[in-house]
Amino acid sequence: MCPNIPPLAFRFHTTVRTIALACLALALLASCSSQKPAEPSSNPSQSARTSAPKLPQFETGRAAFQKTYLSARMWAPDVQPFRLQSQYTADAPVSEGKAGLWRASFASPAKRAMKMFIWSGLVGADAPEQGVSFGSEDSWSSSNSSTQVFEIGFLKTDSDQAFSVAQKHGGEKLLEKDPKQPVFFVLDWQPQKNTLLWHVVYGASMDDAKLNVAVDATSGEFVRAEK
Repeated sequence: MCPNIPPLAFRFHTTVRTIALACLALALLASCSSQKPAEPSSNPSQSARTSAPKLPQFETGRAAFQKTYLSARMWAPDVQPFRLQSQYTADAPVSEGKAGLWRASFASPAKRAMKMFIWSGLVGADAPEQGVSFGSEDSWSSSNSSTQVFEIGFLKTDSDQAFSVAQKHGGEKLLEKDPKQPVFFVLDWQPQKNTLLWHVVYGASMDDAKLNVAVDATSGEFVRAEK
């Protein structure tokens, strides 16, 4: 038989045990709270997308024109185009009629003003930011023959088709001699003949062009070749 424990001693042992259990519980809580929650694991594919460098983009004339036209309509609802011109870069797939930068010029008869809108797909320190940007507003007159506007409906032939025609009229021979020959495209209205023309220019600029082939932007037919 167990010896009888006096009531006072029994209460003492019970109090000590209660205090010990309470201290143990506090220690466990402190231990749990000191542990940092595990950080969520990063998504490798998302990180790759974020850190992946931008790639250059290239568009045909009509595709780039449509993008600039949407922005131009926000500037003035009555806008009409009068010129579209590409900028040559060595990596552009010219044989597909594409370029990494297109400049589209629009006029607003109501504002008597004109504005240039630029679509860029280029990358690099000196390249315009990808997307559509615009230049400053300038005065415009309908009597200026060099800025004659045209109806969008005349643009039925794209720059890739114009390039194919130009190749058959002297362009192919030039590129055979020099595969790195610069080529750029200009679209404008010819008021003398009421015709919208693509100019496929083999050269760094109009002034030093080795060949300039004009193609009807509506029918896609060859018009003339100038050297």
